Amino acid sequence: MRIETDALGQLKIPKKALYGIQSLRARNNFALESYKPVNLNLVRAMAKVKKAAAATHAELDPGRAAVFNAISAAADAVIAGEADGMFIVPALQGGAGTSTNMNVNEVLANLAAVALGFVPGDYARVHPIDDVNRGQSTNDVYPTALRIAAVDLLRGLSDEAASLQEALQRRENEFQDVVKLGRTELMDAVPVTLGGEFGAWAQAIARDRWRLYKMEERLRQVNIGGAAVGLSPLSERRYRFGVIEKLREICGIGLAASEYPMDVTQNNDVFCEVSGLLKSMAVNLAKIAGDLRLMNSGPSGGLGEIRLAPLQMGSTFMPGKVNPVVPELVLSASMKVMANDLAVTIAASRGEFELNAFLPVIAEALLESLEILNDAARIFRVKCIETLVPDPGRCRALLDGSMAFAASYWQSLGYERVAGIVRDAEGDPAKAREALEAALEAAGGRNAR
Repeated sequence: MRIETDALGQLKIPKKALYGIQSLRARNNFALESYKPVNLNLVRAMAKVKKAAAATHAELDPGRAAVFNAISAAADAVIAGEADGMFIVPALQGGAGTSTNMNVNEVLANLAAVALGFVPGDYARVHPIDDVNRGQSTNDVYPTALRIAAVDLLRGLSDEAASLQEALQRRENEFQDVVKLGRTELMDAVPVTLGGEFGAWAQAIARDRWRLYKMEERLRQVNIGGAAVGLSPLSERRYRFGVIEKLREICGIGLAASEYPMDVTQNNDVFCEVSGLLKSMAVNLAKIAGDLRLMNSGPSGGLGEIRLAPLQMGSTFMPGKVNPVVPELVLSASMKVMANDLAVTIAASRGEFELNAFLPVIAEALLESLEILNDAARIFRVKCIETLVPDPGRCRALLDGSMAFAASYWQSLGYERVAGIVRDAEGDPAKAREALEAALEAAGGRNAR
């Protein structure tokens, strides 16, 4: 063990641990044992910010270039996932993200120290704040990193949405000749095609793709260089311009320095907007999954218009039962994203004056929603949309056994008269059709009205 000291006292740290006393204090203080550590996508995005800062300081302070270059190399290791186990701070925390920032600072400082031939905890060589955090505050590092992490995940989700849309469109073309009964409010309506239903779903996902594209625009403005409240009291002009330029190169994102960093530092409505658009995608996925679940119902007592691929046994009591588990997974994932949106909404509303202390809640919920939707869209496409098969015979039987044809008579015979004939048929489609044809002939054909 090694001993580390801060203004509050001393703590024992495992000798080879790359985290330090601030990280350990945070883990102890926020010990929600059932909750996970901070999202690693956020950690890696934060390492990119630290790398950009270190590279900038290496140019501005050539005398300490070796230290800053070592920090840059340490950031590369963190980005590559080589120190994942060292990020021990819980995702839910007090302090507006300071603990996460310090966890990253300490890991980078110790990695850099080791690379320079020293031991973890030797902060006289590479200091977590004086060197790794130089010119920065949690209040500009954390929101900048969150925006970068969100954009990275958005790009993956956009690709998955595109693949899902294309899969739905392929099925639209394949099923365009499968005529079936349409339903409104779960009641028999008029004939549609199975292909038409898939086409409508594809249009909904196409709108989600457009929303995902617009989301990235919202996230590109960052406040890095704004330090504590967006006024850059500790950041010189050359640093502010240099760090954003290097961050663009590192991230491959068209980031822009905010024209009003104080706004980006204290206001989180952009994250609320992005979360709301993710909720819209969750709504569409839930709608499609719910429809497929109903269309697959049966096999004898339900609709049975499609057959989902059997993936696992469905009951420990009823042999042979197979459940629509993938649509149910997608519905569950959608519910979680909707719940996360509420968390983001509440947290974004709780900022006071120059800072929002609940940005870690926003980060955890937003990044989780992006991850969930990415996985759910892929699983939905691969294990459900691309593998289901229609039952054209069952679709035709349900259509023929309905009164859907009656809607084609009312403009000739009048709505009330057709409704009366259908009612008198007492659920017998053949009887209803015969009576409607007789009434139409007596009225002089389809142009009688």
